Amino acid sequence: MGAVLAVVGGGWWLLPGSGDPVPAAATTAAASTTTPAPVSTVAPAPVTSVPVTTTPAAPTTTPVPTTPPPPRPAPSTTAPAPAPAPAPAPAAAPAVPTADPGVEGEVVALVNAERAAAGCGPVAADAGLAGVARAHSADMRDRGYLSHTTPEGLSPWDRAAAAGVTGASAENIAQGYGDAASVVAGWMDSPGHRANILDCSSTRLGVGVAPGPGGPWWTQLFGR
Repeated sequence: MGAVLAVVGGGWWLLPGSGDPVPAAATTAAASTTTPAPVSTVAPAPVTSVPVTTTPAAPTTTPVPTTPPPPRPAPSTTAPAPAPAPAPAPAAAPAVPTADPGVEGEVVALVNAERAAAGCGPVAADAGLAGVARAHSADMRDRGYLSHTTPEGLSPWDRAAAAGVTGASAENIAQGYGDAASVVAGWMDSPGHRANILDCSSTRLGVGVAPGPGGPWWTQLFGR
């Protein structure tokens, strides 16, 4: 899969395949080498990317508590023993690549440069929004999808509310872009994602990146 973009916000949703196409990053691919295809949804919320804009009323921006999917049990093994022995400790789950705060901060800086050029004030990095964004990027990676809505039907606003985060207004997502500069460029080349980035009413931004095969997966969650 090539790089992909998606957007949510302003009371409208632009789903994969119905948005503006964006170029895939030259250094990354999602699962093949196909050209990035933008995906958008409603509300001010990329190789894959998606924007969201609005407040907890409508998406590329929308907010309902969600129940995390049951953990996938890791296989465990027990060595044979001639005599009864204490049960072995459960096998440790394999390590999962973690977020890169440096890259996430670079996305915020690049967004603020674009906003300054457009006459908008900067957005401040927000830890709460970043937590929701990181969780969504990791979930998309772990369960193999690219959408503003989870397989259970939870929107960005639902996910934010479940985490106790208020004021989420728009979301952009993407997959396969290899670095901060390429994913921001991909978003800026897509009208819906660009609108979320250049919404002057946004004052906060959380960025989450989840590395892994077929990725990275990126999420921007804006707030007011």
